[in-house]
Amino acid sequence: MDRYEAARRAADDVLAESRAQHFALARANARRVLDAFRSARVAEYDFAPSVGYGYGDRGRETLNAVFAAAFGCEAALVRPQIASGTHAIALALWGVLRPGGELLVATGTPYDTLQSVLGLRDTPRSLREWGIETRVIDMAEGLDPLRLASALRPGTQAVLFQRSRGYAARDSLRPEALTPALHALRARGVVSVVDNCYGEFVADREPEADLLVGSLTKNPGGGIAPSGGYVAGRRELVEAVADRLTAPGLGADVGSFPAGKRSLFQGLFLAPHAVAEALCAADYAAAFAHSLGLGVDPMPLAARGDIVQVIRFGGREPLLRFAQALQAHSPVESDARVEEAQLPGYPDPVVMAGGTFFPGASLELGMDAPLRPPYDGYLQGGIASPYAVEILQRAFVTAEL
Repeated sequence: MDRYEAARRAADDVLAESRAQHFALARANARRVLDAFRSARVAEYDFAPSVGYGYGDRGRETLNAVFAAAFGCEAALVRPQIASGTHAIALALWGVLRPGGELLVATGTPYDTLQSVLGLRDTPRSLREWGIETRVIDMAEGLDPLRLASALRPGTQAVLFQRSRGYAARDSLRPEALTPALHALRARGVVSVVDNCYGEFVADREPEADLLVGSLTKNPGGGIAPSGGYVAGRRELVEAVADRLTAPGLGADVGSFPAGKRSLFQGLFLAPHAVAEALCAADYAAAFAHSLGLGVDPMPLAARGDIVQVIRFGGREPLLRFAQALQAHSPVESDARVEEAQLPGYPDPVVMAGGTFFPGASLELGMDAPLRPPYDGYLQGGIASPYAVEILQRAFVTAEL
């Protein structure tokens, strides 16, 4: 038996256990989503498009209500005009922070694209330009409620938690790990903001933050939402964020959906199942790579806080080979050759692979990685695990890892 056949068998064994584990979770999450749809009394006419100012768009309000109920929040703002997770986070921060205040980032250095927003790089129009300072503490300090409380200053207006690891060498965060810190901040009147990207429906509930933010091309879009993002949480804070998205005095009462809302409603409905499929794909990839002798994090079947699987390639060339192989076996643009590129918001060249139906959709199978030591690849997604397993198996063999 060659090493790839041994790796395939090991990964198949893991997959059987993984499916039982993750689809039990999917059932629990499907229950809360179904209850959210029924409580909002979703109807066919809620899917209809709207144009112009979008005055009186009942479907828009129903969509917000479904997201709020599914995430256990008072209110939500769900819009196709929110371009990305970074955009959603920026909106939330602009909504709750004021000049002269401070943002505390409690989970270490944030994701590359967010650093420009926070003023951690010399970027025009960042929070720093408006007199808002950003201070970063490491994850261990940030999640201990007592240490977090001691890190607060009189001017600290909000604390940001990044649930996913981003490109950092740390564990992703489950809701229960965040709960003590979030409760401690609420008791002190400091706003908590959780970047929930990649983490929705990975547990049976979402973090109890004052504001949750994320992207619809990731988990809550179920693999079929073509664009958009959300902000959910305390009603008065969501209203403040809506004023930043549109204008003060207009808030969430304007904003049209020219393409309709069916895919956004249905994407959320499918999300628990699609996330379970992605978690199965992550476990399969972890088992296959580990069997080949590559470092992986998390290990197969370990508790996860997001859908991201890290594979440690140890060098630029094997990382590029795998990215190119993943692209070559994807359903869309399989003839494209992946190369590194300098992308907006990233300080280092980045490689991104994955022939997805919606470009950049992170719930579909793909991988991205900064081309810098230690040359880790960040694999995520796989809305249909049979396809993901086939693509991953072929990619590992073709890359000759």
